[in-house]
Amino acid sequence: MVGKKSGKALLRDEGLERTDNNMELSSWPQIAAINQKNYYTDYLKRDDQFLAFRLQNEEARNKMTKTAKDRDRALAMGKTADMVEGDMEMDGDANMEEAEEVQAETVGSKVIVIHVGSQNLRIGLASDALPKTIPMVIARKSPTSESEDREQPNPKRVKLDDGSPTEPEKMFGPEFSTQYTSMCSDLKAHMRLNKRRTLPNSKEMVINYNRRTVPENIPEHNDPMRIDWTEIQDSAPEYVVGQQALRIPDSSKPRYKLYWPIKHGVPNEKDYNNKRLLFLDMSLIFEDAIMNQLGLTSKKEWSQFSCVFVIPDLYERSYVTQVLEMLMREFSFARSCFIQESLAATFGAGFTSACVVDIGAQKTSICCVEEGMCIENSRVNLKYGGYDVTETFIKMMLYDHFPYAEINLWRRYDFLLAEELKKNVCTMNEASVSVQLFDFHLRVAGQDTWKYTFKAYDEVHLAPMGYFQPSIFDNIEKLEGRRKLISRSVDIYDGQPNDPVSAAQSEILTEIAPLPTVSQPNGESQSNSLDVQATPSRSQQVNALSRVQELDATPHSSVAGSPAPEVVGTPQAGGTGTPSFGGPGQGASTRAPVIEDRDDILPVFPLDNAILTSIAHAARSDERKIRDFMGGIMVVGGGSMINGLHPFLEERLQQLRPGFAKEIMIGTPPRELDPQVVVWKGASVFGKLNATNDSWIGQLEYDRLGHRLLAYKCMWSY
Repeated sequence: MVGKKSGKALLRDEGLERTDNNMELSSWPQIAAINQKNYYTDYLKRDDQFLAFRLQNEEARNKMTKTAKDRDRALAMGKTADMVEGDMEMDGDANMEEAEEVQAETVGSKVIVIHVGSQNLRIGLASDALPKTIPMVIARKSPTSESEDREQPNPKRVKLDDGSPTEPEKMFGPEFSTQYTSMCSDLKAHMRLNKRRTLPNSKEMVINYNRRTVPENIPEHNDPMRIDWTEIQDSAPEYVVGQQALRIPDSSKPRYKLYWPIKHGVPNEKDYNNKRLLFLDMSLIFEDAIMNQLGLTSKKEWSQFSCVFVIPDLYERSYVTQVLEMLMREFSFARSCFIQESLAATFGAGFTSACVVDIGAQKTSICCVEEGMCIENSRVNLKYGGYDVTETFIKMMLYDHFPYAEINLWRRYDFLLAEELKKNVCTMNEASVSVQLFDFHLRVAGQDTWKYTFKAYDEVHLAPMGYFQPSIFDNIEKLEGRRKLISRSVDIYDGQPNDPVSAAQSEILTEIAPLPTVSQPNGESQSNSLDVQATPSRSQQVNALSRVQELDATPHSSVAGSPAPEVVGTPQAGGTGTPSFGGPGQGASTRAPVIEDRDDILPVFPLDNAILTSIAHAARSDERKIRDFMGGIMVVGGGSMINGLHPFLEERLQQLRPGFAKEIMIGTPPRELDPQVVVWKGASVFGKLNATNDSWIGQLEYDRLGHRLLAYKCMWSY
């Protein structure tokens, strides 16, 4: 029997005895693991950890140091403390008075305000009463002009197989003809309902007159309103900017081609093949405007100026960062900041809260503003505007045998003529709908002037009616070239797009192209969505206007869906149904895949329904807010300058929301301010708030942090 072994014997026999010399396996220090149950960090929790706050503190500290040094210097010169205090107070008062005088003279004179549109650029100093407006276009040397590059004229005509033109009634295809005829019948019925007199043969009178009218020739030397065309000398410049570019003859030698860097409110990727050239043209237009319109001919002066740049409410981050780099690097402005369009509009009008409807040339934006902040879920961006009205008006006139049948909006003089006709003729006032005689002068470089007369009936009213029935617009090519040059900004961690989203915009997209449904094993169909809360069936058309009462203030979960179908038709004319896909309470930080995956859907929706959808998501079932926003609808932008648009829009909204008929009111900018410059005016007011404005980005900050500063400097959640 084996006896019990001692401890030393066990260590020796079992090989457990320690044979090392107590040295560590490595000379690297070993750090104990953090106790996950109780640990604390102050990273990015103090103001002094942000560069912007540190720079402000350094400036205040330097001022205190200078004051202390002046005090010590005065004491060293033998003055008593009381004398020093008195001198410093006197100096301080004098300096303050001098500073106030200088500030009163120069407030805003060192701030450049830039508002970029699809068709016009508005630029000026913040101290100016009104901005300078120039076309947002640049002409570059090219083998052919833009009208020669296009195979078909604008508006597009349908031709026969042998290439000969068709009859005017069949010129734009059966779809346009059907819609146009239907709109004419609806207008006639509405006018009869309102006891307005209508002649039964009004259309025939217009067509018969336009068929037989003959233009009158006017020699150029007898034309008092002749145009001064841009003369191209032998040493032709490489590019021409603004109004002079539009006045270059189409048949100039050498040829020039027009480029519009902004289209439908976003960078024009369709007509450019190079991203660098696209933003280069933008900078050249800005540079020419600053030099020629503002008189700052020396670039060395620009480093003394600041810049306020207006961006859309639903902006793209890649566009904002590119513009910031342009302002800070190429133009070398001392400081720059951004402001959203709707917020700038309220600044310009002096409103604290409003529902801003900005109708531009090629885009319409809607956003509710409350207490100086854009309500994120109320932002709507629609891809139509005043240019679509111009194009549609020409199509309707050609349908009714317009005497100038060769009109082509790709030609510069025809484009300017069509814009002039729209401003002078179109109206939303039904009382003005009658057979009327109009005239215009066709002026072409190097040719005699031709005077045309024509008659119009309901075309003047039905063309701007496209705002409420946008399927009459030509929406086919508006998404061509999208994302060809500029990719979406994505999160560096999860790869998801991080452009701002809006619940109101998502609801409109869902109504235009409903989410596809998937079949379940039990045979039932279910929407391809991750919303865990029950929602009404998509086949049940829920009126967007009545949803104001049904909205649930409780935040819902985010909505997820599959990518949009490849073929998306234009929205139904006058469609008002909007499926309830989720609550309006979902925050802007919630990333709705249904929005991200449906980027290829064209947002075209009736204007009145879009306004009420925006208000519904802004108010979140609060009846008081609904009434406030209904009574504070402000329509701005160049596309809103159609005669009678405001009362017509007010009437449409009252019909759709009879319960709020007394509260609905369409406001105009105060002090008879031009609706086109309200946004710029508000941005200029914002640029003067130096004492309370923390949105400025300086050169030192940008050199250290770049566009990451926008997360700390923007007044909204960037």
